[in-house]
Amino acid sequence: MLPVKKPTKDYRTLDDIRQRKDELLEQLQEDNTKFTTLWDQVFVKKEGNSKGDYIASLVSNGFVAVDTFLLIRKLIKGYGYLFGNKKRKK
Repeated sequence: MLPVKKPTKDYRTLDDIRQRKDELLEQLQEDNTKFTTLWDQVFVKKEGNSKGDYIASLVSNGFVAVDTFLLIRKLIKGYGYLFGNKKRKK
């Protein structure tokens, strides 16, 4: 995709250039505040974790770990020849 050319203004005096510079500086500051708020929203820390939430996350992580272990065990049992454990079943 080709870049879009925006019409440029003719600047005849230093005052015109300074005015445009100030406008661009204001736009940059506005964009910076927008990016800062968006960035902060991405990395929001969860506050106020109760013991119930902590225990629930432990149980959930435990189930995920057990499920992953069983999946890997099943894959190695069925496709162990890919890992060099034993010969392929015929």
